[in-house]
Amino acid sequence: MAPVPRPAVDDELTDRFLGYRELLFSVVYTMLGSVADTEDVLQEVWLAWAARHRSPDAEPVENPRAYLVRVAANTALARRAELNRMRETYVGQWLPEPLVAGVDDASMGLERTESLSMALLVVMETLSPLERAVFVLHDVFGFGHPEIALILDRTPVSVRQLASRARRHVHARRPRRKAEPEVHARVTERFAAAALGGDLPALLEVLAPEVTLWTDGGGKGPATSLQPVRGRDAVAALFVAVAATLPAGLDIRYRRAGDDPCALVFTGDSPLAVVVVDLVPDGDRIIGIYSITNPDKLSGIR
Repeated sequence: MAPVPRPAVDDELTDRFLGYRELLFSVVYTMLGSVADTEDVLQEVWLAWAARHRSPDAEPVENPRAYLVRVAANTALARRAELNRMRETYVGQWLPEPLVAGVDDASMGLERTESLSMALLVVMETLSPLERAVFVLHDVFGFGHPEIALILDRTPVSVRQLASRARRHVHARRPRRKAEPEVHARVTERFAAAALGGDLPALLEVLAPEVTLWTDGGGKGPATSLQPVRGRDAVAALFVAVAATLPAGLDIRYRRAGDDPCALVFTGDSPLAVVVVDLVPDGDRIIGIYSITNPDKLSGIR
């Protein structure tokens, strides 16, 4: 029996949705910091989009982009509330899932995510869900305050207040000046070699005195500490101790994760860790280290 062809309207619905999927993924990921949860939200958005068009009583969608972003942003806000409750029982520190580019895909093909650093994603975790939504839509994706007011069902005045508060919070914790990309990549490689080799002098040379280490194993992967480790001597000593326990034959590969160069540590074909470092502004010393070993957050890396 020949398969029943899909109605042309379904093809059109799918094509129009896929035309905005990149934008929707980027907005939702930036609000949540989790690929799996972003995909769940996009599935809900697709179902809402399809149901709206198949309902005989629904009014036509005059602006698909605005409609889809509105549904995506509000679904992400609801999902964010669930995630906040779930993370209360998360083992150790929770870090955003890195969007690691493939070997031949330096940009990831996602709108604006190339401008996101791990440090910025971590800072955004300290915003309220509404502050983060407004900051993401305005400062990252360039939506105007009146448009955001319609998306989030808020007044333009409240949106401006949320945007101002979020921006002050982010800028107070994240310097706007950045190290040169070439310097950032070079320091990442120096640090990875020193850390895996347990080279104490090299670690002390590359770390800033006020460096902080965050590790996320989620109770499933190796984590050097369940709490942040602060200070050059403490961080360097910890990496020297960890290096002595590492298996032989580890492979380091260098890619990009959003705006950051990153070091991928592999054992065979399996990723063991993603490491991103943050540098002092306009400098070549490391002020922040983000190490992600939770296998759930590494499953998409090849």
